Amino acid sequence: MKRLGIIGGTSWVSSQEYYRRLNIGVQKSLGGTHSAPVVMTSVDFQPYADMMAAGDWDGVRDGMTGEARRLARAGAEGLAIASNTMHACADEIEGAAGVPVVHIADAAAARIRSSGFTRIGLMGTRYSMEKGFYTERLRARHGIESIVPGPEDRARINAIIFDELCRERFVDASRAYLLAVVGRLAGQGAQCVVLGCTELPLVITQADVALPVLDTLDAHVAACLDFILS
Repeated sequence: MKRLGIIGGTSWVSSQEYYRRLNIGVQKSLGGTHSAPVVMTSVDFQPYADMMAAGDWDGVRDGMTGEARRLARAGAEGLAIASNTMHACADEIEGAAGVPVVHIADAAAARIRSSGFTRIGLMGTRYSMEKGFYTERLRARHGIESIVPGPEDRARINAIIFDELCRERFVDASRAYLLAVVGRLAGQGAQCVVLGCTELPLVITQADVALPVLDTLDAHVAACLDFILS
């Protein structure tokens, strides 16, 4: 197996799911007492949240590339960034570490295309919805067009993610709001909804909505397992 480096803590609520699911996947594939060979760094997320809010993406990049180098020195043969938003720095992270990044948008795109979809509704942090790094990668590399919620919905979704889900707070009214956004995206012509934040699958599942749901955390873990077991 290959050793995977994981940059976690952004937030810890979803990062723990990566560790758990990767180990379940390896044991299911190989049996016995096999477990996933990973080396993980978990950052303090608050400074990163502050930098993003202030538009200091150079600071985010510098912090993330530093973590990537530490993982490479610790023997990581590939990297997983346990966050959709932090993939804004994926190219720089890959370059700094000198090992490949298993990109979450590529993992999502593979599932989207295998389902025959080419027009998706994207929900995530406002950075993932508004900055081009995610939607442009889907369009340019995979031929997938993205519909994002309107400005008010983007602001509310972002607040739910940072003020509630990243703190392991699950509020019924917020969940109802998120489900309403899914409905609005369907009305705009989305063929499926991509949960482009690794916390969102903790509150939205396929059982909740009629529109097909793409869980990026699950897709990313599957791609990471392919890397580990390759």
